[in-house]
Amino acid sequence: MKTSFLRLLRALPLLILAPFLLAFSALALAVTDLVWLIAGRMRPVANTQPEKCAASLVIPNWNGRDLLERFLPSWLASISDHAGSEVVVVDNGSTDGSAAWLAEYYPPSKYPRLRVLELPQNLGFGGGSNAGFRAAKNDIVVLLNSDMRVEPDFLAPLLEGFTDTAVFAVSCQIFLGDRAKRREETGLTEGWWQDGGLRVGHREDAAVDRLFPCFYGGGGSCAFDRGKFLETGGFDELLAPFYLEDTDLGFLAWKRGWKVLYQPASIVHHEHRGTIGKRFTPAYIESILNKNFLLFCWKNIHGWNRLAGHFFFALAGALVTGWSGDAPGRTSAGGILRAALQIKGAMRSRWAARSLAVVDDSEAFRRSQPVYFHDRFSKLALKPERPRVLFVAPYPICPPSHGGGLFMYYTLRELSRRCDVHVIVVLDYADQREAHRELLQYCRTVEFHVRTANRNPHLASAMPHAVHEFESPHIEWLIQRQTLLQDIDVIQLEYTHMGQYARPFQRLVCASFEHDVYFQSISRALPFMKGSVARIKARFEYLRAIRFELGMLPVCDHIQVCTRENKEYLEGFLPALAPRIDAGMRAGIETGRYPFPGGPREPYTMLFLGSFRHTPNQVALEWFAREVLPLIVQKIPAARLLVAGAEPPPRHAFSDPAIELLGFVDDIQPLFSASALFVCPIRSGSGVRVKLLEAFASGIPVVSTYLGAEGLARKDGEFCALADDAAGFAAHVVMLLEDSEGAARMAGRARGEVEANWDMEVITNKLVDKYQTILESKRTR
Repeated sequence: MKTSFLRLLRALPLLILAPFLLAFSALALAVTDLVWLIAGRMRPVANTQPEKCAASLVIPNWNGRDLLERFLPSWLASISDHAGSEVVVVDNGSTDGSAAWLAEYYPPSKYPRLRVLELPQNLGFGGGSNAGFRAAKNDIVVLLNSDMRVEPDFLAPLLEGFTDTAVFAVSCQIFLGDRAKRREETGLTEGWWQDGGLRVGHREDAAVDRLFPCFYGGGGSCAFDRGKFLETGGFDELLAPFYLEDTDLGFLAWKRGWKVLYQPASIVHHEHRGTIGKRFTPAYIESILNKNFLLFCWKNIHGWNRLAGHFFFALAGALVTGWSGDAPGRTSAGGILRAALQIKGAMRSRWAARSLAVVDDSEAFRRSQPVYFHDRFSKLALKPERPRVLFVAPYPICPPSHGGGLFMYYTLRELSRRCDVHVIVVLDYADQREAHRELLQYCRTVEFHVRTANRNPHLASAMPHAVHEFESPHIEWLIQRQTLLQDIDVIQLEYTHMGQYARPFQRLVCASFEHDVYFQSISRALPFMKGSVARIKARFEYLRAIRFELGMLPVCDHIQVCTRENKEYLEGFLPALAPRIDAGMRAGIETGRYPFPGGPREPYTMLFLGSFRHTPNQVALEWFAREVLPLIVQKIPAARLLVAGAEPPPRHAFSDPAIELLGFVDDIQPLFSASALFVCPIRSGSGVRVKLLEAFASGIPVVSTYLGAEGLARKDGEFCALADDAAGFAAHVVMLLEDSEGAARMAGRARGEVEANWDMEVITNKLVDKYQTILESKRTR
């Protein structure tokens, strides 16, 4: 506490000044924008294809003679098979004799493909690099740090990466010279906007094995189209002396409508901060980063919705830093002062950046992401004969242990007959992978994410708990990566939880299956909540859920629900989405897998089935055991209830001898065939009960509540007996147990209903047809 207080006192003068500096800077940027809107103009884009047979390797050097001795041989060796290529060493005002050493040991007479450009003074990384680009003779310039060793064959893949006229840069894959160190940089860069500022990082993923978009090409390990580079003005001196020049240039390229790519086949090895880290203190390096992150935003962020948030977070960050000290990615009052002192340069750079931009900030951030890159740039068939579907499941699928799992399992089996299916499955435990090998029999690829325990969101969080549980950067990355690598046409998201990964696309389809309408399920469960605290939490979760769900669904191109009732319920909240909402395309079973009519059936046996991780099943069993079963046993003392399902309640919670808890059952079919009656006393929840579909298909008579049979049966006695009160439910059970012939006739009608309207092959064909219709519609606009 004392240390923080003293730190705050030292920073207090700058903290008092910081709001005025930020206000002045914001006003200066606003004036720049206003004048540009009146007098500025966008520079036209004239893309040309660079010559790819040769390259100029440009290496800025400042007092790095020792690095030249180590790495120059690898640079020269890499161009030996590429006629016309050259190495240009830009000596950036060195005082260690670098230029004299080069002249002595690498004279032009012996090394005609090596040139040395001596600068009278140090122009910084950006200035030295710009001079090298101007001096280079080839269309493609490979910019390397002086502490970078290259593989002999690194150049050819880089040159091949310039696949069309829109490619601005192609970045190498980077390994650290010391393999024991954590790999801080890989070349596969990412950039995103968060908390009012730019965030950047490197992604390590061996599965990325071909050209791939990245946010920026590292300034010390990347090939550039020289003409495009010079068109942008090159590295901006605003960001001198170092850091973020390459990030700035990459973002500018995306805003210009160009592409920045990562080439994993081109490998280089980096002695990280081999020059800068030896000559500047960590505190000085951090101060430059702090300033440059601010200047990046002042130059490149042209949307004032983002910029307003930036200034707010900049001030808040400075206050926190004043108390807690410096932290990566957080603004300081000193950084604000240093940036504000360069406001004149920031205004000039902002004007130039606005003149080059052909897309807005949001689109530029999107295009560097694999999923949007695929949507914007990939060659896609108008109406693919076999759509490529990425199926994203939040729960294990094999073996199917709950109703939603069974819907997903059957859908994948049928979908793979007409589509190329790729799957991402979220597992609870790593050892569940083995059971999912079955999916590889009909799916092209299967990727896994093992979920870690995720705490409840803070009470102030707007995100529902059920959604927060599945919030993961790794899941987001898997979706992004697989969409591009597998040339996906349709992203199929399962359950409301995965709707957080829905994105608006121009040419891809984003579909969501609402296994149940989450906020409807919560509202139906409220009357059965025990305790005021639980009810308060549930009501708050309902508010979060309705806000999230009604905001997420309009992003989707296709919304699948289980029943007509679910469709009508959602349309009551979102009437404009009615054409996008379909029932009868996902909830179904493979009817032929269920023997009909079953038997012989054991008299007076009732079966209840369900996963007890699902709260509505817990509520249903408790109600049936407490209020319905005693009435049945009064009439038929021999009646027994068999309870099957994962994670059953403890035995002591249901001590009635008429109840037998079986736990999880690998194969439920023998129970369907042998039990006399199936009961579905569901009183809350939403969607279709797969247990009822299975019972209907198996020929076992059913008694259900109206809610339990929602979407499947609306008339008592047509496909199943229906009752909502305990006495009526018990009376139906007793009647059917004693009238086996009447029960069999009703079961026969139920089997016919499933065959006609709920067979998975029939409804999946409708689903694929819908995919193709939407794809054709989006791709012909």
